[in-house]
Amino acid sequence: MSEYSDITKKGLWTNNPGFVQLLGLCPLLAVSNTVVNALGLGLATLLVLTASNAAVAAIRDSVRDEVRIPIFVMVIAAFVTAIELLMNAFLHELYLILGIFIPLIVTNCAIIGRAEAFASKNSLRKAVADGLAMGGGFGLALLLLGGLREVLGQGTLLADAQLLFGELARGWTITVIPEFRGFLLAALPPGAFIGLAFLIAGKNMIDRRLAARQPAKPPIGAEPA
Repeated sequence: MSEYSDITKKGLWTNNPGFVQLLGLCPLLAVSNTVVNALGLGLATLLVLTASNAAVAAIRDSVRDEVRIPIFVMVIAAFVTAIELLMNAFLHELYLILGIFIPLIVTNCAIIGRAEAFASKNSLRKAVADGLAMGGGFGLALLLLGGLREVLGQGTLLADAQLLFGELARGWTITVIPEFRGFLLAALPPGAFIGLAFLIAGKNMIDRRLAARQPAKPPIGAEPA
């Protein structure tokens, strides 16, 4: 179980695709203007990453090294197409908002990288765990950035929740800052870069504080006191 805990920790925190590896920045910055948009893309990426990892792990012994990358891309593209069609059918308005960034999941370096670096070298269970962890880490980055930008840009959270959760969620909007006209920069692309920079700085600060609390390791070869 410790091995799976390590996979989860790496995906969600120590090797987070958005905050550490800085992969998939184009969709991360483009659609993270609200929580709902960020959550929609995050769930789509999570499903594609988990399913493609599982498929690659299942066929890894049958794929020759010379053609593995094109085959991995085809596998990813098949799952992206399925997710795109489902979103178009059941979440059409959200699908229109996310636009080109749904099919662009195929080119997300995080997904292709995990297929090549992890899923093609590990068992099916480990590949699924890695897909869930890495997809969850990317989704977490999207949610935090989306929440930050929505609060600063509109003063709300979960605006237009019905786009993802249906008409039942139409009244889920949370007004965080009443009578707030919004900070325009937060809703614009430069605000996405600035918001991501602050989130990465916050994560690095937490990591430094956690490292400072760890007991210092004695030098190699030193005798214990």
